[in-house]
Amino acid sequence: MFYSFVKGLAKVILGIFYRIRAHGLENLPLEGKLIICSNHASAWDPIFISIAFPRQISWMGKKELFKNKLLAAILSKLTVFPVDRDGSDLSAIRTSLRLLKNEGVLGLFPEGTRVKEFDLDNAKSGVAMLGIRSGAPILPIYIEGNYKIFSKINIYIGKTIDLSNMVEDRPSNEDYLNMSKHVLSTIYSLKPQEEINEGNHS
Repeated sequence: MFYSFVKGLAKVILGIFYRIRAHGLENLPLEGKLIICSNHASAWDPIFISIAFPRQISWMGKKELFKNKLLAAILSKLTVFPVDRDGSDLSAIRTSLRLLKNEGVLGLFPEGTRVKEFDLDNAKSGVAMLGIRSGAPILPIYIEGNYKIFSKINIYIGKTIDLSNMVEDRPSNEDYLNMSKHVLSTIYSLKPQEEINEGNHS
């Protein structure tokens, strides 16, 4: 109820200040466990994606956001949960796996933090680890925009990735990292070709 209310309110308010366009909505699974993975250039990204996605998304949020008690209470009601980006956060892993076991939707950013340019070395192995351990498909999303008031925000949704097809035996840490790099590469491949070409000429 609270999530739906906040989402509806955000959709109305942000719809006034931004032109939000979602592409590839036919690729959205409407049921079953799912991991949403997106590039991350702005703090607004999870909000824009949540607005475009019909199901409730439980996002991982950096633990620093939870230092303020009021903000922490609001985030918790929105099913955002903290993660320590500086190490292996077992609590966040357990929360994620429990959520996926209950057929929920987990939202996270494979790069772990906000970045402006694509770098394959930014991929974190935890993304693939959660995908393999939970058996959940991964939905790649590329979000593009300059985030200035009244500008356009484009959300490109790709087809789900099944990581179980990429391994036969028990994956090593290197296997997890390589699979996460594959996910990150797939995300950035959703970037429109004309935009890439324009960037190369600038």
